[in-house]
Amino acid sequence: MSKRNTDIITEDVKLDGDKIIELKNNNEQFFIMTGKRKTYHILTYGCQMNEHDSEKISGMLTSIGYVETYDEKNADLVIFNTCLIRENAELKVFGKLGEVKGLKRSKPDMLVAVCGCMMQKQEIREKLLKKFSFVDIIFGTNTIHELPALIYNAEINKRKSIDIVDNTELIYEDMPKQRKFKHKALVNITYGCNNFCTYCVVPYVRGREKSREPEDIIQEIKILAQDGCKEVTLLGQNVNSYGSNLENKFTFAELLYEINKIDGIERIRFMTSHPKDLTDDLIKAIKECDKVCKHVHLPVQAGSNEVLRRMNRKYTKEHYLNLVEKLKSTVPDIAITTDIIVGFPGETEEDFSETIDVVKKVEYDSAFTFLYSVREGTKAALMDDQVPDELKHQRFDRLLDVLYPIVLNKNKQCIDKVFPVLVESAEDNNLTGRTEHFRLVHFKGSKELIGEIVNVKITNVKTFHMEGKIEQ
Repeated sequence: MSKRNTDIITEDVKLDGDKIIELKNNNEQFFIMTGKRKTYHILTYGCQMNEHDSEKISGMLTSIGYVETYDEKNADLVIFNTCLIRENAELKVFGKLGEVKGLKRSKPDMLVAVCGCMMQKQEIREKLLKKFSFVDIIFGTNTIHELPALIYNAEINKRKSIDIVDNTELIYEDMPKQRKFKHKALVNITYGCNNFCTYCVVPYVRGREKSREPEDIIQEIKILAQDGCKEVTLLGQNVNSYGSNLENKFTFAELLYEINKIDGIERIRFMTSHPKDLTDDLIKAIKECDKVCKHVHLPVQAGSNEVLRRMNRKYTKEHYLNLVEKLKSTVPDIAITTDIIVGFPGETEEDFSETIDVVKKVEYDSAFTFLYSVREGTKAALMDDQVPDELKHQRFDRLLDVLYPIVLNKNKQCIDKVFPVLVESAEDNNLTGRTEHFRLVHFKGSKELIGEIVNVKITNVKTFHMEGKIEQ
């Protein structure tokens, strides 16, 4: 069931076929008169979910006659696809909107849209409407498919277009997508989240967890393979709980086995894995599926059982370390990366030392590290004993002093070894790609190799990347 916000009134939002044709015809008429296509520019903030949402937005805009521009100054439509996970992303959006305000003043016919997680919060929408009244279109995470209707309403009817749905059980399949890369693709397998970690806004801005039907996922990936895609990344706030709400139960492990059979796909990645749902069957699938990359992103967040309890993570330090041991014993060459939050409310020096202990015992291949950021609307924001910023920064620096040497040492173990690397980008003859363990590699070669998997011998390493040369 969908629940629309009662404080938002949007007239003439739904788009029927005749209006789509009218919108396309108008854009075609614009091209005939000016010799130019209408252009769009998307600014994407946040995670891979947002990146994939932007691919869907691009696909819809392309279908109605827009073309992409990489300079907002040349755009007829500027879209902000926003993130709410950390305060810094929110501040960046408002800062950039301030810049676009002047551009809108000089180009009054330009449309400005803001979408994504930030728009799911009523107080942020109200702030946006008050401070940036020039914004023409606002939509949320559950109404991306309505974008053509919102453009029609803003462009043809000259009305501010707003459409927000708090939660929905619906999944819209077959949405057009303009993929950023031909050789790799992002594929949603779930939407939303049921975990309600006390520091996180995701369940509130992306709704409850819902899984796509396995046949829809498999069909999408088969089409991607036919189009030349070699690597897919399966996306979900918690991919491990995939299938839990399906009428015909289907586990994430079973899904991996099925995708592993698809001809043309050479690498399968996934994120993010919640430790509480990492099963023995899934570990076995990682081992047995030859196309599944031997890399698991397993967020620990903290090493203290008390902090984990306050975070509502639903596992203990001991359980987490046991999972790591199972992964390493079953898949000896597996790479394990993680997320760590420093300075969660109530974190003591003893709690922090438990996190350091986990880092030393696991020996992560890499980690995303964060200072705890208060997010309004979460339980953690109301907790007593907020850790002072100065102490957060001190602990953060101490964490990196332990983590970085471990990561560098892991990279050093790769020197003189040869790894298959999927070439992702090129600047002149400088290529960049990743190993199946998700290590970033720089090496010399022709840009024609983009999208190919080549063998690279590692010759030198840094903390955040490795350097090598192509093995003939």
